[in-house]
Amino acid sequence: MAKTTAVAIVTGGSRGIGAAIAKGLAADGYAVAVNYAADKSAASQTVAEIVTTGGAAIAVAADVAKEGEVMRLFETVDQHFGALSVLVNNGGVTAGVSRLEELTAAALERVFAVNVFGAFLCCREAVRRMSTRRGGVGGSIVNVSSRAAQLGGAGEWIHYAASKGALDTLTVGLAREVARDGIRVNAVAPGLIDTELHAAAGLPERVERMAPTVPMARAGTAEEVASCVRFLVSPAAAYVTAAIVPVSGGR
Repeated sequence: MAKTTAVAIVTGGSRGIGAAIAKGLAADGYAVAVNYAADKSAASQTVAEIVTTGGAAIAVAADVAKEGEVMRLFETVDQHFGALSVLVNNGGVTAGVSRLEELTAAALERVFAVNVFGAFLCCREAVRRMSTRRGGVGGSIVNVSSRAAQLGGAGEWIHYAASKGALDTLTVGLAREVARDGIRVNAVAPGLIDTELHAAAGLPERVERMAPTVPMARAGTAEEVASCVRFLVSPAAAYVTAAIVPVSGGR
């Protein structure tokens, strides 16, 4: 496949918010690597939708919690598409719903391994490729955080909320660290979004139950989150870095 100068990696890109971001970036002209951990069928479907509409995409399996697999993900994109322009750290897990006193060490380790360590590893590999100090041409990183980081996740997933709080700190710190290396780092913080995440966590009724608590009185869509990501990586946001943008209907 011919190499392009506009290349994006979207972790956790097979479904929900990740798939919407992947398809949105493809519509904006990016060649997109759709990363997935296990659901090859969903990733292949996302890739097929992009290719059918004239875009370029590949599916790449990798568990972002594992350093070797992260490195292989980025090396695959290097070989297939060329220089990386955009990284979207969307891959994440809730590790289920639990009050803190019932939380297992295994669940805590998994949520931080994917949501925090995975994001750090992916950012590291992206910076190594994008940094003008290292011969790159710059780029943009967007971390998909959550309003749970500020709201706390009480009674449901404090562990998940805490992992997203760490992601917010990574966003601000890294943005300031690489601002002179031609790299912008921002985050979006979705609120109540109508995706499969809630059912996967064991709360299929959560969207309907929580919608009345949102000032706009509805859940958001994956496409609305994707639109914010598309803005943040675009030239229209050229002076925006270290920002954490709520996409939450006011919640």
